[in-house]
Amino acid sequence: MVKACILSVSGPVLLPAEAALFRAEHPWGVILMGRSCLSRMQVRRLVADIWDATGRETLIFIDQEGGRVARLKAPEWPLFPRGADYAAVHSADPEKGREAAWLGHRLIASELAGLSIHADCSPVVDLSVPGAHDIIGDRAFGTEPVAIADLAAAALKGLADGGVAGVIKHIPGHGRAYADSHLELPRVTAGDNELAKDFDAFARVAHAPMAMTAHISYDAFDAGKAATVSRIMIQDVIRGRIGFDGLLMTDDLGMKALGGTLTERADASIAAGCDVLLHCSGFLKDPAEILAEMTEVAKAAPVLKGKAEARAAAADAIGRRSEPFEAAKGWRRFHDLFPQLEAMA
Repeated sequence: MVKACILSVSGPVLLPAEAALFRAEHPWGVILMGRSCLSRMQVRRLVADIWDATGRETLIFIDQEGGRVARLKAPEWPLFPRGADYAAVHSADPEKGREAAWLGHRLIASELAGLSIHADCSPVVDLSVPGAHDIIGDRAFGTEPVAIADLAAAALKGLADGGVAGVIKHIPGHGRAYADSHLELPRVTAGDNELAKDFDAFARVAHAPMAMTAHISYDAFDAGKAATVSRIMIQDVIRGRIGFDGLLMTDDLGMKALGGTLTERADASIAAGCDVLLHCSGFLKDPAEILAEMTEVAKAAPVLKGKAEARAAAADAIGRRSEPFEAAKGWRRFHDLFPQLEAMA
């Protein structure tokens, strides 16, 4: 019996109480935050301990976009470009841009798979919108949906070719937010005509195995209610208009954009149509507080079944296969494409 949730770990080792929670609740996945990633050997040991606690090779997630969102940090791990850097290459030469996005994410996949991490919360498919909050900003692949989707599709293939399932985010579009959803609920007042661009970018990569919701209110559709807990946004827009039929996970339930208790947030997300609950405890430092929050989310999570279970199995299967790849050759070409890479810390 697997629960429809992705939980986290409070530090670089799996604490006995966390192992007990995993044994009791059987989360579908576990996500590693920066606090849990110090060295290659340490991460491999942590993953092995997670698998021992869950009794299976549980899918391990991470946020490794490149640029400022990278849980695996230099100098232990290589630097990777921002979305905006791929966009610049693509703007000058679309074919080279696609090559760069595929290769960069194939190299990321090599790093992740070597740690037994087979799911990456990347790529970002949000538009970069001038004047909006910079929570997205240079993480985006640009301002136009066709170019963004071109790069995102190449990124997804690069990850999948390396045995890593990608998670497109933040569906149906976070780029127009004028606030940080970690701190409050952003309200997007743009009308249907403007939002059509955001939706179009995601529709072009609707084949992605997984997507992460946006904790944003789209007032033209369901005012005052975050997409994560809005049946209108999930059923009518994400599943219907965008056409995404992969596994839909929430953004972090611990973010302050969502009101109420964690249990209430979990219940509302599942009721709206999310397949899996994500909880990272990103705001907390105390392991006891993190454990308490994870326990509440795990208890609220339903058993993974039906369409959600089938979607989860399809995403999980990507990590069971990979294409041959010469990493040293790939790195040489990547540095040809991004000679400034060392300056991108």
